Amino acid sequence: MEFKHIRAGKTWIIISAIVISSVGFLSFYEKDFEIAKNLDIFYTLFREVNLYYVDETDPGTMIKNGIEGMLIKLDPYTNYIPESKIETYRFITTGQYGGIGALMKKSGPKALVTEPYENSPASKAGLKAGDLIIEIDGQSIADKSIEDLSEVLKGQPNTEVELLIERPGTEGTQKLNLTREKIDIKSVPHYQMLDDEIGYIRLTSFTDKAYAEVNDALVDLKKNKNLKSLVFDLRGNPGGLLMEAVKIMNLFVKQGQEICSTRGKVKSFDHTYLTPKAAYDTLMPIAVLVNSMSASASEIVSGAMQDLDRGVIVGKRTFGKGLVQATRDLSYNTKLKVTTAKYYIPSGRCIQALDYTHRNPDGSVGHIPDSLISEFSTKNGRKVYDGGGVVPDVVVDNGELSKLASILYVKDVIFDFVTQYCLVHDSVPPANSFVFSDEDYKSFVDFTLQRDFDYETNSEEFFNELKKVAEDEKYYKKAQAEFEALEKILAHDLKKDLQIFKDEISDLIAGDILQRYYFKQGSLEYDLKKDEMVIKAIEVLKDKEQYDSILKEAM
Repeated sequence: MEFKHIRAGKTWIIISAIVISSVGFLSFYEKDFEIAKNLDIFYTLFREVNLYYVDETDPGTMIKNGIEGMLIKLDPYTNYIPESKIETYRFITTGQYGGIGALMKKSGPKALVTEPYENSPASKAGLKAGDLIIEIDGQSIADKSIEDLSEVLKGQPNTEVELLIERPGTEGTQKLNLTREKIDIKSVPHYQMLDDEIGYIRLTSFTDKAYAEVNDALVDLKKNKNLKSLVFDLRGNPGGLLMEAVKIMNLFVKQGQEICSTRGKVKSFDHTYLTPKAAYDTLMPIAVLVNSMSASASEIVSGAMQDLDRGVIVGKRTFGKGLVQATRDLSYNTKLKVTTAKYYIPSGRCIQALDYTHRNPDGSVGHIPDSLISEFSTKNGRKVYDGGGVVPDVVVDNGELSKLASILYVKDVIFDFVTQYCLVHDSVPPANSFVFSDEDYKSFVDFTLQRDFDYETNSEEFFNELKKVAEDEKYYKKAQAEFEALEKILAHDLKKDLQIFKDEISDLIAGDILQRYYFKQGSLEYDLKKDEMVIKAIEVLKDKEQYDSILKEAM
């Protein structure tokens, strides 16, 4: 105990010297007095709590919590990255990590494998969707979180890991030995021709390889597949590296064209981003698909396409993230990702939707008020607006899944059925010819009805809330007969609902089946056949008069 106090005393002397020297330096600048004062308060408070709090404290955790508490009042994109999370940060920007290449989730004391990546160590070793992992390197995973498992399975390439698994349809357990590799998650997971002249490229993230992958797909479709026009899918793409967005736009617009600019408090950081070289194709008709989860760099591309009248935007309003982050190196291999500026697309507008600077009295964040939304013009004079994402030129609502279909998917009823389906089907036809038949669907209905499965419709959910309010306010007994009658009317019938929503449930099942046999490309290719946004984009691209009128018509 005496040694701990001596060591703690030395630590405080060192910290005191650092803080005092820092305070002394800052005192030269009157404007920094508040910073120096509050650093001193923070240090003295931390010291007193650490020395005198009744239980042992963890200084690292306390400081981390303090940092996170400070940053949470800014915006959700300004984050402290501890050394333990550096690999996760690198994965976000590069799409690479060392590991086995599989998605999984906890299922009780085991881990359920949901998707092995194509050509990954997991798929090479024979790990399949539906397998249950019991042990890793001889250690039970029963008390480990999915985050813990992810860290254990990641590691340096060429190192080995042993899994003990259970496999549906087989008895007992089996061991699989896997050799970790560098896992490279593609930014372009799929591209293809939709018909004889219209191509399709899906971009899911703006990593440091996004431009190269889009370029390769574009060149392949153009040289080998007779590409004449393009559907460029940015739906669900949360963004990434800004410069990759600029380079991707450079494929379609001439050299020296402004794509975006950034402006912030530190004027030396302000920058205007121009396309650096000659374009690949400035004339090809393009339809860009977006939705409410298309954000950041996705909005730079879709917004610049719209502002420059280079392509037609199809889908739903984008997320509205017009904030730029930079990373700053901190001590001990840690980093700070901090919002440094807002970005502005060619028309001059910023598409940031939420106002983190002027919070509501309760601390919540509101949207940019209508009174502050401004009008801008595209290159051809069309009216566009700031303050809330990119509004598509052609609005299409794909619609949401029914409550039943969503619950069947989330509760793994569909997943478990597909696992059983795969046990009795050695192979299935590819996506362009695969059919999930009525007989197959009948098998799914029987499978579902045999399970202990139930759900609550939105109508029932709202009814139960109303019933509770009526009980709390003492009105229920007066209208009990009416409540009971309405409850019977609203009560769902699972067997009936399975037929009402047959089409969308069948599509979910078919996509999951094709993913088991042909990995992610199989399900993506199948989904495109009935995708309403894709169908609308094809319609616009095929109708030159409509396409031209959208880009030239004054709004």
